[in-house]
Amino acid sequence: MKAILQRVLNAKVSVDGIEVSSIRKGVLVLVGLSVTDTEEDAEYIARKILNVRLFEDENQKRWAKSTSDLNLEIMCISQFTLYHKLKGNKPDFHQAMSSKDSKVLYCRLLSILQTSYNPSLIKDGVFGAHMCVSLENDGPVTLELDSNHK
Repeated sequence: MKAILQRVLNAKVSVDGIEVSSIRKGVLVLVGLSVTDTEEDAEYIARKILNVRLFEDENQKRWAKSTSDLNLEIMCISQFTLYHKLKGNKPDFHQAMSSKDSKVLYCRLLSILQTSYNPSLIKDGVFGAHMCVSLENDGPVTLELDSNHK
């Protein structure tokens, strides 16, 4: 499982021009699932999303506080394109988990986050929909997590 974390001042997701979700300060997480991912991968990624230190503390010390330390919001967006391989100039997605299976595991990731944190601070888009995601990146700070590189 891969997750791209972006520290944001705000983010929102729309489907067909209608805003379906938004957050203020926190992290936007793009989540990709591979054909080999399991619940163990979801647990690892959830732990990292909650605990990676992306924020300053009250003394402006960088990389001192996590999203959960500061009680910030998290928005997850499913993105199968994180598991691509290029064949020439065309992307191939055979390493991405099927839509049916990935929906189950993606929902499990959200459930782990909600159980481990404040459920009202966990947001997401619409699984499988064509979404428009807007964000105001803070820093910019962008990190890649990969459960296969624990």
